[in-house]
Amino acid sequence: MERTAIRRRLTWQVGTVTDVRRETETARTIVLEVPDWPGHLAGQHLDVRLTAPDGYRASRSYSIASAWSGSDSSTIELTVEQVPDGEVSPYLVDVINVGDPLEIRGPVGGWFVWKPEQDGPVQLIGGGSGVVPLRAMLRSHASAGSTTPFRLLYSVRRPESVIYVSDLKELASSDDVDVRLVYTRDAPAGEPRVGRIDADVISQYAFKPEDGATTYVCGPTPFVETVADLLVAAGHDPARVRTERFGPTGDSR
Repeated sequence: MERTAIRRRLTWQVGTVTDVRRETETARTIVLEVPDWPGHLAGQHLDVRLTAPDGYRASRSYSIASAWSGSDSSTIELTVEQVPDGEVSPYLVDVINVGDPLEIRGPVGGWFVWKPEQDGPVQLIGGGSGVVPLRAMLRSHASAGSTTPFRLLYSVRRPESVIYVSDLKELASSDDVDVRLVYTRDAPAGEPRVGRIDADVISQYAFKPEDGATTYVCGPTPFVETVADLLVAAGHDPARVRTERFGPTGDSR
């Protein structure tokens, strides 16, 4: 059984799009039905491959946006933000539709994952579309009925850039989940602060080093490196800071 699951993860499969949802002007969630899906952990990603009529192939990695609901589930979600001049993301954001096939391989990754049986509080820090695997963790937390304290710091340019607006509001209604948005360019009326995540934001809204939280940071490489440095400078144990990053030239996430 284990060998079969591993073989599935390493083999390209064809899923079928069953739904699409526009999240922002440049981001879209794609719901896929994947026969014999082996299951996944919150935080894992998969590879997507497109094949052009002339045979040219392009593949990119994208985080899985949904929690796995059990052995009888073959549905997964991807949320893709369009990258200018990207080879894969423009098709996924603007072209693919319900009923279309999509070639995938995975899931992949075992470090940047959260499991309901983990001990201690969880701090999530995301920049832009780096919120995607963090949303999967929040969804997994909710579906497991976990009471583990979760906090999300989500850095976005402006209100229109927020992915999962209604979903985050729903998740934040739990007593165990706190969601804090940090606006770097434009903020809604009444928001007292506009700027990047800095030492003051970490000190005010993140768990304290003595809380023993596991922290997951995801976003563009400069964002992740800056936040990780801030956490360590604030006294957080580097061994409890897990990072996932993507570069400016990639089509990933």
